[in-house]
Amino acid sequence: MINRKLVKFLSFRYVILALIFIILAGGLVLIPKFEKQEGITPEELLSNIISPERYMTTDELAERIINQDPSLLLIDLRDEKTFKKYTLPNAINIPLKNLFNEDSAAFINQDEFDVIFYSNDNFDADQAWILCNRLGYKNLRVLKGGINTWFKTIINPPKPKEHMQNKAFELYSFRKAASMYFGVVYPDQVKTNTPKPIQTAPKKVIPVKKKKKMPVEGGC
Repeated sequence: MINRKLVKFLSFRYVILALIFIILAGGLVLIPKFEKQEGITPEELLSNIISPERYMTTDELAERIINQDPSLLLIDLRDEKTFKKYTLPNAINIPLKNLFNEDSAAFINQDEFDVIFYSNDNFDADQAWILCNRLGYKNLRVLKGGINTWFKTIINPPKPKEHMQNKAFELYSFRKAASMYFGVVYPDQVKTNTPKPIQTAPKKVIPVKKKKKMPVEGGC
């Protein structure tokens, strides 16, 4: 009963978020063309919102972290207290309310890294993505399902049933190996004394600040 109520509540949140996207995009389309707007055009924003390409799966992210992909920049949008309890390796905490602080913008508005937004689910991450996308920020993705899906798929992957296809078992093998990399210990690990994964030092991220445009001087 509780699970059904939770599902209905989450569904309601996503419906509200979808309506916000539609209203925002629709309102932007109605802006007069002669007005100069910062960032991309309303038509581009609407096209980007509809496209599912902004999402990155937990499997894809896990693989890139394990391979120590230097192009990743993980942005945890949750509050500081939740961030300290658990987060992804080398993530930077920028709560959603601080997204456009001067220091925060230096990390997000740059071309050196692939920025991955995530929160507990998609709700806050989707908001951050659409706001930054409207301003024309590049290389932005959203972790599909957020930390909740990360726990369900990577940290605690469900074992496939016997009647399932080989792909399901291959995916489970990858997810189990990934969970071990991120510190999960299985009973068979203890028996065989499997060594723990090597912890790498946190990556230093140097934000690239955009140069301010100089005003054009008049002639004559």
